[in-house]
Amino acid sequence: MKSIFIKSTLFIAFAFFTLNSVAQKFSGQATYISKSKMELGNWGARMSEAQKKQVAERLKNRLEKTYVLKFNNQESSFLEEEKIDAISGATDSWGGYFTRGDHYKNVKDAKLVQSQEFYGKRFLVKDDLYKIEWKMGTETKKIGQYTCYKAKAFVPSKELSWYEFSWSDLRTNNDEKTEEGKPQENLTVVEAWYTPQIPVTQGPAEYWGLPGLILEVNVNNTTLLCTEIALSKDPDIEIEAPEKGKEITKTEYTATVREKMVEMRSNRMGRRG
Repeated sequence: MKSIFIKSTLFIAFAFFTLNSVAQKFSGQATYISKSKMELGNWGARMSEAQKKQVAERLKNRLEKTYVLKFNNQESSFLEEEKIDAISGATDSWGGYFTRGDHYKNVKDAKLVQSQEFYGKRFLVKDDLYKIEWKMGTETKKIGQYTCYKAKAFVPSKELSWYEFSWSDLRTNNDEKTEEGKPQENLTVVEAWYTPQIPVTQGPAEYWGLPGLILEVNVNNTTLLCTEIALSKDPDIEIEAPEKGKEITKTEYTATVREKMVEMRSNRMGRRG
């Protein structure tokens, strides 16, 4: 009986969201702070606390970032605010090769446009938005003045990290297969908190599809938290998608980066030889 009540409550809430979002148009701007925990593994075990602190300060620009989400009912853009390194006075250009570029999504058409720069070349990634299958719960909490509800999903890891690179990606065990003989797919647990008080299916980065703006996301060792929201009086604010770069899909971009990194490693080993 309790399970039926919960499902009925969620269905009614979603129906209310659908009717409300049709009747009302929402737009605005939200600021998010991204914080990641530093993982040093076995290497860190051999470091002193002073050394760990120094490394953390060096990596601060990669571990702590600020983003701005500009949204309306149909579109959104998610851009990082560029920071200057506190020690060197420079921007992290090399680290930027493997981070999310300017991100645009159209939730009505389920389309993604994202600009990426790698090794002096600019790419314009155009692809379908991955539809996240959310499991909505009844747990609530306050984020600022907004009441938020918890949702959870299991998302293919490659959908969240296609623009990144790790040498371990090239060492993936291709022998891992499912019972049907297909390659084993790694899944990432995503926890999100959304507010029906702002009835748009938008959210930061790759996250969307809930009956309310997503204000917090927890993935692996990273938390994205909304710290400020400014709703606009103009319900149809213009959202611009990136336009410059060689058009390419997510799969093609991932392959391009891997090929270039392998080439660079081979050239380096050749010079050593």
